[in-house]
Amino acid sequence: MNIRPSTLEDRAGVVALWERVFRDNAPHNAPGKVFDSKLRVADDLLFVAEDAECIIGTVMAGYDGHRGWLYTVAVSPEYRRRGIGTNLVRHAVEALRAAGCIKVNLQIRATNAAVRGFYESLGFEAEALLSMGLHIR
Repeated sequence: MNIRPSTLEDRAGVVALWERVFRDNAPHNAPGKVFDSKLRVADDLLFVAEDAECIIGTVMAGYDGHRGWLYTVAVSPEYRRRGIGTNLVRHAVEALRAAGCIKVNLQIRATNAAVRGFYESLGFEAEALLSMGLHIR
């Protein structure tokens, strides 16, 4: 397995993975839109894990100079439980640390106990905060 920055040539593989893993995403999170937007803004924090040139995982991170964020951590179902998600998260956290980031945030669905356990095993903690959003487009 190799983790590397994503490129435009990865679009089809990344979109296919996200469509498979994030089946219940809202329309504003359509995989093609998200991929295109990320590469248009900054492509240095979108990483793919590949095996034999096949994309098997992703992690997208963001950094605004204050806090870092993790998004779209995805591993193809047949490759789960092999440490790929852990390696992707650690890779993104190290990239954020190298950029000067001192805190990394992420959001998960409150009902997703398995994913919560995964992130807790990596040192993330639930915080007593309320996440709010405003769709402006």
